[in-house]
Amino acid sequence: MRYRVYCQEFSYEPADAFPDNQEFDEFDANSLHAIIYHKSSGLAAGCVRLVATTGPGGEDLLPFEKNCAGSLDQQYIESLALERDKVCEISRLAVDSAFRRRSGEQVTRYGEVDGLDCSQQERRTFSLIAVTCFLAATALTDISGRTNVFAMMEPFLPRLLQRSGIDFQRVGHDIDYHGMRAPYFVTTQAALDNMRPDLKELYTEVHRRIYEGYKG
Repeated sequence: MRYRVYCQEFSYEPADAFPDNQEFDEFDANSLHAIIYHKSSGLAAGCVRLVATTGPGGEDLLPFEKNCAGSLDQQYIESLALERDKVCEISRLAVDSAFRRRSGEQVTRYGEVDGLDCSQQERRTFSLIAVTCFLAATALTDISGRTNVFAMMEPFLPRLLQRSGIDFQRVGHDIDYHGMRAPYFVTTQAALDNMRPDLKELYTEVHRRIYEGYKG
């Protein structure tokens, strides 16, 4: 899915760099990965990863620190006094195009659906796929103990998450990296404390399934 979205559809990465059609980078080996499947079709609908810090004391840079350092409010981030071994980054979130496009809708990496034979109820809930990817990533932060969470996000995504009660704090300015993005921060506990009750139920189920796979 990452190859289709990041390479073929949006050309964020050169497709010819991945002859096996599997997009990857240097951070994947130190990441936890989650994928969301559409139950009735069996298709992969969304994916996300959690990148953990590595190196002595967790000093090795995360993707946003390596690629977007110029956008960061370093003074503010340093004032958080975060323990590096509890820091992570949510990245490579993608929703398959079949679950995003509606007639006449501008193409983005997140959205709703017109490409599958789905019920009206399913269509109304497909906007939750990106949110569910974040729920999966939140579960991974809790399970792994990496509870200080950064993410580089496009402007509309924090607003979408805020409507769900997941309120990321902006910690820098916009930068053109795989499209216009800005750095955001949240703690796992803050995300859980403010999550809407209906999403909290979904999160509990997502957490249960991921925990079973993670510990198994």
